[in-house]
Amino acid sequence: MKVADAGLSGLKLIEPRRFEDERGFFFESWNRRTFEEQGIDAEFVQDNHSGSAKGVLRGLHYQLTRPQGKLVRVVRGAAFDVALDIRTSSATFGRWIGFVLSADNGRMLWVPPGFAHGFLSLEDGTELLYKCTDFYAPKDERSILWSDPAVGIDWPLPDTAAPLLAAKDRSAPLLRDAEVYS
Repeated sequence: MKVADAGLSGLKLIEPRRFEDERGFFFESWNRRTFEEQGIDAEFVQDNHSGSAKGVLRGLHYQLTRPQGKLVRVVRGAAFDVALDIRTSSATFGRWIGFVLSADNGRMLWVPPGFAHGFLSLEDGTELLYKCTDFYAPKDERSILWSDPAVGIDWPLPDTAAPLLAAKDRSAPLLRDAEVYS
């Protein structure tokens, strides 16, 4: 398994070793010992699975007092996956990074607590699986506007296309107005 620092403090891009033959493929997506050796010491308590049509944008989401670390991977289709550092004590506060995760490339992204997370589905029928280090707490859920000009995420949208958004994502606050981590 290849694990690389992904440009923001604590964020890791993971490329599992994949074995393929005429029958298909196999790879290990989670091994506690291997991940701990790479500096990811996480206890997962919940797995989530989402499916999205092309052009659906989900995010940027986080939980304020019960932050979740997330191990994200795409099992069908492709997504542009984004993490935004919202820890005011971090040298990379307010910076974002994005990667294409796909069923074909098998990449995974470790998004530690302290980040807002979102993704844009690049293909119809895209499915993401993500393991979380804390349970979903609806009253603790927060969002940051996906299109905040001060953050400047370069979403790979066609020039004339607008993403499909949930109401809560359309009305999310700008980073400067959001409750964030210290």
